[in-house]
Amino acid sequence: MIRLWISLLKMAELFVSCVVHLLYGFYIFSSAVAGDISQFLNEYFSKSDVNVEVNEEVLKRTTKLDDLPPIVLVHGIFGFGKGRLGGLSYFAGAEKKDERVLVPDLGSLTSIYDRARELFYYLKGGQVDYGEEHSKACGHSQFGRIYEQGHYPEWDEDHPIHFVGHSAGAQVVRVLQQMLADEAFKGYEHSSENWVLSITSLSGAFNGTTRTYLDGMQPEDGRTMKSICLLQICRVGVIIYDWLDISWLKAYYNFGFDHFNMSWRKMGVMGLVDCLLGNAGPFASGDWILPDLTIQGSLRLNYHLHTFPNTYYFSYATQRTRKIMGVTVPSSILGIHPMLLIRVLQMSQWSHPPDVPLPYKGYRDEDWQANDGALNTISMTHPLLPIEHPSRFVENDSDCQPLKSGIWYYKIVEADHIMFIVNRERAGVQFDCYMTAFLNAAGNMYLGRLFQHYQMKSINSLAFVILILKLHIEEKLENKAY
Repeated sequence: MIRLWISLLKMAELFVSCVVHLLYGFYIFSSAVAGDISQFLNEYFSKSDVNVEVNEEVLKRTTKLDDLPPIVLVHGIFGFGKGRLGGLSYFAGAEKKDERVLVPDLGSLTSIYDRARELFYYLKGGQVDYGEEHSKACGHSQFGRIYEQGHYPEWDEDHPIHFVGHSAGAQVVRVLQQMLADEAFKGYEHSSENWVLSITSLSGAFNGTTRTYLDGMQPEDGRTMKSICLLQICRVGVIIYDWLDISWLKAYYNFGFDHFNMSWRKMGVMGLVDCLLGNAGPFASGDWILPDLTIQGSLRLNYHLHTFPNTYYFSYATQRTRKIMGVTVPSSILGIHPMLLIRVLQMSQWSHPPDVPLPYKGYRDEDWQANDGALNTISMTHPLLPIEHPSRFVENDSDCQPLKSGIWYYKIVEADHIMFIVNRERAGVQFDCYMTAFLNAAGNMYLGRLFQHYQMKSINSLAFVILILKLHIEEKLENKAY
C-alpha cells in the first residue's frame, strides 16, 4: 500500500512538472509571436521622419568602447541566440544595445562538446567540424552548419574575446578555451587559450546538478534515463519535432540536432521508430546536454579542463534557499519562478540513494542542498571537481584588490536560475551590483565615459555590467604594457 501511494505521488509530481514546463514553454513561444506581431505593426504604422543629432564629443567618448574586443553571450540549456524566437532576447536585450555584443544560437539540447565546436565556427566562419572520431562514436555527421562569414573572423591571440555564459553556457566556453589551448581545430594549429580574454559565468554549471536525477537521469551512471520521467517525455517530443522537420517552425526554434539527420526525409518512418525505441539518435549515444550536467558528467568534463593564467574569471552563483535550524528550505516562495518552485523544494531535500555509489570521494548531501531551482549553488561558484581551481569569494570590494588573472572571483546572489534572462524587469537592479564587488576599487579611467555611453544608449543593466568588465580588463592590460 505504501509503495502504491509513493508511485501515485511520483506520477502526480510528473504530471504537475509536465504541465508547468509546457505552460512556460507556451508562454515564451506566444510572447515571441506577440512581440513579432507588435513590432511589425509598429513598423508598419510608424513614420521614419525622426531626425537624430549626434554630438561629436559624445562620439569621441565612445570611440574607445567601439574599439574594444567583442563580448559573446552564450545561452544555457533550452536557450536560444539572436534570430530565434523572433525578436525575443534570451539575455533581455543586451545584444540590441551594442553591435559588439554577439549572441550565437547554439543547439539548445546538444552536448557541451558539440556546442563548443559550433561556437568556434560561429566566430571564425566556415563549416562546423565536430571531429571525425567524435562523430563516428556518437553516430552523427562530421560536418554541420556553414557560416559563410564569421562573426569575428579576426579572432586570435591579438584580438581576444570576452565571453559571458549563462548556466551550461559557462561550461561551453570553458570547453572551447581548452580546445583552443589543445589546438583542436583543423586549420587553426596556432590557436591558444589566450584567445579568451575573460570568462564571466552567470549561474554557471561547473560541477553538475542533482536536478538531473530528479528530472530522470540515473544516479548510478549519470548517462542513462529512468524509464518513466520528465526527460523521457522531453526526449519523445524532441525526436518527433525534429522528425517532422517543419522548416518555418525549426527556423523559429531549433534543438540543434540537425547533424543527427533525424528528419523524415532522411530516416523515414523506421528511423523514427528506431529513435523512439532508443536505438539511434542523440539520446541513444548520450551526445546531448543532460549527461554533461550530471555530477558524473561534469567530473568527466572537468578532468580535462584548466584555468589559465592569462584569463580573467568571474562567477555569480545564485540561490533561493537558506538554512533554518539545520534544515535547507526555500528563502522566498514569492521570489521563485513557478517553473522552479517544485525543484527548489526537491533539491533542498536531496539525498543520494544509499544503494548507489557516491559520485566522488567526500560527497555529502548537505553540500548540494543550497540551490536556485536548476543548479546547486556549490556547482556555480567555480570549478571544484575533481580538483578545485584557484578561487576567491567576493564579499567586500577589498576582496578583489588587486584583481588578478587565473583566479575565479565568485559571488553568491539571492536569485533563482532564470532571474537574469528573458525578462529584465524580474532582474531589477541585481545586475548593477554584479560587477561592483569586483571593480569599484579599481579606479577605472573609463568609468565616466562608460556612464555617458550607458545613458546615451539606454543600455540595460546586463549590458552595463558587461561593458564595465570590458573596460576594466582593457585598462589593466594597457597598464601592463607600460
